[in-house]
Amino acid sequence: MLNKVDTSVTIAGVTLKNPVMTASGTFGSGKEYGEFFDLSRLGAVVTKGIAPVPWKGNPTIRVAETPSGMLNAIGLMGPGVDTFIEEDLPFLAQFDTKTIVNVCGHCEEDYLAVVEKLADTRADMLEINISCPNVKEGGIAFGTDPKKAEAVTAAVKKIAKQPIIVKLSPNVTDIREIARAVENGGADAVSLINTITGMKIDVRSRRFVLANRTGGLSGPAIHPVAVRMVYEAAHAVKIPVIGMGGVTNAEDALEMILAGASAVAVGSATFRNPLAAAETADGIEAFLKENEIASVRELIGAVRE
Repeated sequence: MLNKVDTSVTIAGVTLKNPVMTASGTFGSGKEYGEFFDLSRLGAVVTKGIAPVPWKGNPTIRVAETPSGMLNAIGLMGPGVDTFIEEDLPFLAQFDTKTIVNVCGHCEEDYLAVVEKLADTRADMLEINISCPNVKEGGIAFGTDPKKAEAVTAAVKKIAKQPIIVKLSPNVTDIREIARAVENGGADAVSLINTITGMKIDVRSRRFVLANRTGGLSGPAIHPVAVRMVYEAAHAVKIPVIGMGGVTNAEDALEMILAGASAVAVGSATFRNPLAAAETADGIEAFLKENEIASVRELIGAVRE
């Protein structure tokens, strides 16, 4: 057994001490979870979605449990970029971890407004959530149309001072096409998958469980789909891939890494176990030592045919 291993990974010139981060929308900006463990144990904290102005989100009920997962229709509720810069970024600055800010918007101008305000902050990277509905195009998500995905990526890249990660929607026919589109637009990395659109109906009341009718499905139920899409995206682009979707432990994370992910994000598992992300990072290190693998980078895309 090795006594020391290298768990660091580098994405777009930014080095993370280990390949584990949080998934946007599941960790806030870390304040609540900082009471359970030292956030410095993580490679990065990915914040909640930040819009140019405060968003109230969708009406309740907004969350429903499903077999091996959950549906959420929170609606990207958040405080807006000004409050985020004033309150959340200083909090995250206390920890020896990278800060990745998730950026959301309902039109291209929304994204650009947030990215511009974050330009001179201590944010290390920006994650651009193109699963948002484009209100100027009838509500279609930016991430379901390759041309729109490439265009918004190019617009953001033109003004961003930090490297940009583009978060891809799984609700497409071919994830490879979207991944290539944002790479062409200048993305420094891609992250996937976002939640899968789902629905739940109460058979006794005959009503939709979620007030929004549909919501995003996350949790272990979507993990095999996520692994497949990570594999496809990693073989379609030359930029780094960050994998997420149903990661609950180190084995799930390592599966993503073998499929081609340079890093992984832990999401809804945190609701059940606040230590899930930190334990995943510890578990990866333990796996490397036990199997005498000097660096986690040796495992990236190393699945055997």
